[in-house]
Amino acid sequence: MPHFKKFSEDKPITAISLPAEVVIPLHQHTGAPCQAMVKVGEKVKAGQKIGESAAFISAPVHASIDGTVTALEPRPYFTGTNVESVVIAADPNQKEPAWPQRDTAGLSGEEIKAAIKEAGLVGMGGAAFPTHVKLSPPRAIDAVIINACECEPFLTCDHRILVEMTDQLVEGAKLIRRVVNAPKIYFGVEANKPDGIKALNDKIAADPTMEIVTLDVKYPQGAEKQLIKATMDREVPPGKLPFDVGVVVQNVATAVAVYEACRFQKPLIERVLTVSGNGVARPGNILVKMGTQIGHVIEQCGGFKGDSIEEGKLDTSEVRYPVFAPPHLVGKIIMGGPMTGWAQSRLDVPVVKGTSGILIFTPKMVVKSEHMACVRCAKCVEHCPMYLYPNYIGVYAETGRFAKSAEWGALDCYECGICVYVCPSNRPIVKFVRETKKQIAAAGAVK
Repeated sequence: MPHFKKFSEDKPITAISLPAEVVIPLHQHTGAPCQAMVKVGEKVKAGQKIGESAAFISAPVHASIDGTVTALEPRPYFTGTNVESVVIAADPNQKEPAWPQRDTAGLSGEEIKAAIKEAGLVGMGGAAFPTHVKLSPPRAIDAVIINACECEPFLTCDHRILVEMTDQLVEGAKLIRRVVNAPKIYFGVEANKPDGIKALNDKIAADPTMEIVTLDVKYPQGAEKQLIKATMDREVPPGKLPFDVGVVVQNVATAVAVYEACRFQKPLIERVLTVSGNGVARPGNILVKMGTQIGHVIEQCGGFKGDSIEEGKLDTSEVRYPVFAPPHLVGKIIMGGPMTGWAQSRLDVPVVKGTSGILIFTPKMVVKSEHMACVRCAKCVEHCPMYLYPNYIGVYAETGRFAKSAEWGALDCYECGICVYVCPSNRPIVKFVRETKKQIAAAGAVK
């Protein structure tokens, strides 16, 4: 499929101004939600823990700015639901935190894992699975794979991390390896990132325990099971996880966050993401504080461009919650990539730990049509990287037979979106899969 990387692949990582407020959802990860540790009216500092859960599969959340808690309430979330959130009004006089430094050379695996947990790290490629849990496999691991594929169209933030934060990436990978005691690190990089490959090779060429694997440019190369197969020729069986074949996979942004958590005891309070698409004035790769509402990020990138540059920048400086994109300028806004991301209806949704991109498309870029009945062409079956039957999964889910949808493999689907991409009937199969997973999980909770 088209890559559309040219919008931002050569744009260096830049910071934006602080927002007037941030909205920190207490559930930004797979697993149990956090409980608020602060009260309305309380002053907080950047990096302060403001939400935590006693559950093993969870991750604490932290204030990303200095400020005052103004609300503890449900706020809009990127999935279309409302999530209990901590709203913080920014202190206009704040300065960048001075993080304490420590030598990571003497840290044990358990100390590294403890630092990762305390920092609230999750998979930053989009899955948002708590990193300390992923680094607690029940069996021996003989390889760590660092996922630097970034195979989705438009997204380029991982590419820029490869080029600009190579030292931190490599050190983070070494810390991950120390936790699981793996003898080998593989960096899986697609061939369309030659400058990233060179930067990485310059850093690790002399170390025989680390290897760059240059991969074909294809989607969904960066999915865990596909990446393991392409990098090490190991096949993860259905229903199994990477550790079942002796592998742990981590995204490049997560590896950098691991380094920062161990070296500086810095929580995950900011991340690099891509702002791209033909509907934004200045595409780029942006360092954003967690909880920043996407309207502020777009405004900092020049605002909405529209189909004609003459339409100019949209002034959102006086717009307050709730806020909606102007339909004459914007056809669609997506958080994440165009294949696995979530379409947004409003601009007050906050950036969270798993947000890899904000994509803005003009009306001319978006094809709008109602979906039709399945015509049994089997294109989705032919192209499914998990060898599932998306046609049956969709038909059963559409008619409310979620148990049958699960029998046909809905729970093994990782929502890559290829079935939707190739479907001549424009069927929203990923939507059907997500509904099946939701219904099956709810049924399990009832039991």
